Amino acid sequence: MPLVDLVMPKLGESIIEATILKWHKNPGDTIKEDETVLDIATDKVDSEVPSTVSGVIEEILYKENDVVPIGAVIAKIRVGADAAVTAAPAQPVPVAPVYEEANVVETIPYQPATMTSAGTVSALRFYSPLVLNIAQQEGISMTELEKIPGTGQDGRVSKKDILAYVAGGRKTGIAVSHEPQAAPAPQPATPPAVASNMAPTPAQNTELAPVSYPGNVEIIEMDRMRKMIAKHMVDSKHTSPHVTSFAECDVTNMVLWREKVKKEFEKREGEKITYTPLFIEAIVKCIKKYPWLSSSIDGDKLIVKKDLNIGMATALPSGNLIVPVIKNADQLNLTGLTKKVNGLANAARTGKLKPDDTSGGTFTLTNVGSFGSIMGTPIINQPQVAIMAVGAIKKRPMVIETPQGDCIAIRHMMYISLSYDHRIIDGALGATFLNAVSKELENFDSSRSI
Repeated sequence: MPLVDLVMPKLGESIIEATILKWHKNPGDTIKEDETVLDIATDKVDSEVPSTVSGVIEEILYKENDVVPIGAVIAKIRVGADAAVTAAPAQPVPVAPVYEEANVVETIPYQPATMTSAGTVSALRFYSPLVLNIAQQEGISMTELEKIPGTGQDGRVSKKDILAYVAGGRKTGIAVSHEPQAAPAPQPATPPAVASNMAPTPAQNTELAPVSYPGNVEIIEMDRMRKMIAKHMVDSKHTSPHVTSFAECDVTNMVLWREKVKKEFEKREGEKITYTPLFIEAIVKCIKKYPWLSSSIDGDKLIVKKDLNIGMATALPSGNLIVPVIKNADQLNLTGLTKKVNGLANAARTGKLKPDDTSGGTFTLTNVGSFGSIMGTPIINQPQVAIMAVGAIKKRPMVIETPQGDCIAIRHMMYISLSYDHRIIDGALGATFLNAVSKELENFDSSRSI
């Protein structure tokens, strides 16, 4: 009977590989079309891979925890009426991994880069965001990165390649320093007999000595997602010089309008209207006036994104954070934004997000007020250049200017903040954009229809 290849599916923009977390089927097991075969993970989100046909698992080509390139055959399925009879419940047959073992890379001695033009090589070689983040964290320049042998598709440098290079460099004393160091002062040569009896250096002692935690402590291992979040946050701080500006806005009109229409909206649309789509609507209007807020930096180039894809930071039941993306938010009306916001939030909380749901964001909104905070200083979601935080809405007595004079009234007030990349966005532009969003919220049309 015919065999059908099950391949690692395309998982979204810029994703070129995925890690196999768990196989739900073994060789010899019957599988139905669209039934989950395995769980996979990328540097963005976990996902399930369904079967494309009905039949019997004939062969599994990769093991759990293997890193597999997109498009690679990961299993073979025998289809046909008598597939269950012909399929033998053999053990998984592992094939040679796409990536070489680390010791292959370690045998290659480090040589200074002699490339005539870094731009020429970069144009011919693709680096995934994960590899670039690791290179930046380890202090590896683009020129040095181009010298690393790649074992991935088309000679690409994979995560395993660069980690093996870093490990090999440290073992041979060629690790690249994160900061320039002064040339060491000349020292008298140490006789071989004395050198052989020298005590280990402090760094060696640190590596060998077990880590102890005094007092009554509980040690909790980070889960995979928390490790990725931690790395992403550190990388962002290392990449972008962060500046945060604040503004206070009176959102009384918006609050009263939502209270007035929320029951009718839910009855008509079957969706609850929250403040998030209202915030996104105001942000999109202001980005159109100040398009640099929706951009990224590539070397000395500014890449302005015409597609306004707004990410919304969402807390998961595990306590971790994920950022689903509303694609082309500027093309949606308030009803469309509400349905997108609710749909992505529910998918995030139930683990149903697809990898493409978290890719392609150009600007991010985070609602720190949903947890009671009145303001926050969020970290930029790379490779974006700005992120906005909205705080809790509080009633406060405020001075109101009227034609008859000043008066004090109870108003619904909220702080908003904007963290931005000071390499490209100066304080003037950051503050101007932030105040534009504030005015958009303050001037909300309380008589608008839904």
